[in-house]
Amino acid sequence: MTNHPQVSSDPVPLPLLSGSDIAGSVSNFGTVLPLFFAVSLTSGMSLSLMLLLCGCWYILTGIIYRIPLSVEPLKAVAAISIAGNLSPELIAASGILTGLLFVILGMAGGMNWMQERIPSPVIKGIQLGLGLLLLKSAVLDFGIFDPFFFVICIGVIILFAMIRLRRDVPDLSALAILAIGVGVILHTHGMPLCRLPTLPIVTIPGLSYFMIAGPDLVLPQIPLTIANSILATSLLASELYHHPVSPDRLSITVGAMSLSTSILGGFPLCHGAGGVAAHYRFGARHGSSLVLGGLILIGAATLLTDPIILSSIPKGVFGALLLAVAIELINRGRKSDNLLLSGAMAIIAVPAGMAVAFIAGILFCLLLLIPGRRREKC
Repeated sequence: MTNHPQVSSDPVPLPLLSGSDIAGSVSNFGTVLPLFFAVSLTSGMSLSLMLLLCGCWYILTGIIYRIPLSVEPLKAVAAISIAGNLSPELIAASGILTGLLFVILGMAGGMNWMQERIPSPVIKGIQLGLGLLLLKSAVLDFGIFDPFFFVICIGVIILFAMIRLRRDVPDLSALAILAIGVGVILHTHGMPLCRLPTLPIVTIPGLSYFMIAGPDLVLPQIPLTIANSILATSLLASELYHHPVSPDRLSITVGAMSLSTSILGGFPLCHGAGGVAAHYRFGARHGSSLVLGGLILIGAATLLTDPIILSSIPKGVFGALLLAVAIELINRGRKSDNLLLSGAMAIIAVPAGMAVAFIAGILFCLLLLIPGRRREKC
């Protein structure tokens, strides 16, 4: 049985925004925005509609959970769709299948059942592996292609960290970094025209798209969603915010997000441990932070109707945000009951991916588990 920190079951209020909540409201944009504009450029999906629907789920998630649980695209589906220039219909089919699966699993109690049987070092290994992957992405996918803004934005993070050592002030570094990105957009393109966002239209793909999406997109996404979007998110939210978040409840909202956005023409969404760490790292403590982040995304949907405009944000901006989140996740992941197992999973994740590392960790525990020994120790 997995160890869980002692947490309060009292309902968390949805207070007015604090300075820290404002600062943390945009902290996961470094993950969300690059994926959205890459998908839009390769698949032709409406960037405006993706931002609009994601913003709506930001707001709903903040109201439902009252803590800053992340909302972000399905990573495996995004990676495969970007690499393969997949059609919007195929992406929608994958989101609908994934959504139905996780709604059913959550309602049937499947995620709570898994949580009770998957050892905590495996979940810590997912956190640690995700931290290493974000570290790799921050440097190799963003930092080296834009070292000037990468270094500048890291300097902004360090500056605010030094200020906070002397003064009790919110960490506004994420807002400052986002302001740098917006400044570059204004300098490059001028003020974008404000237009109504693309309106959702209910669309169900044909059967042939579901037949392709099942093995090609949904199967690679399933272990990643179980490990990162649900189990690791549940554990990390409890550790950081001291409030229990049921894996089954997370499964239902992951399914509802993926299903609804896919039917309405957006990109399928989920939760994610990296996003939770991002919000926490930059100061978000309440669901009201997500509400503000959602409003910002909805506002962006009226301005950033062209992915070319969004892609003009310097890569170093995203790299610096990801680097800070990576360090937060690595710090959390290394606090494992079995650091050898968690570390091995993290090393496997770098070349092979999170899904392979998750399966390897479970198999390792099953093979080496001594009868009668405490399960959480592997």
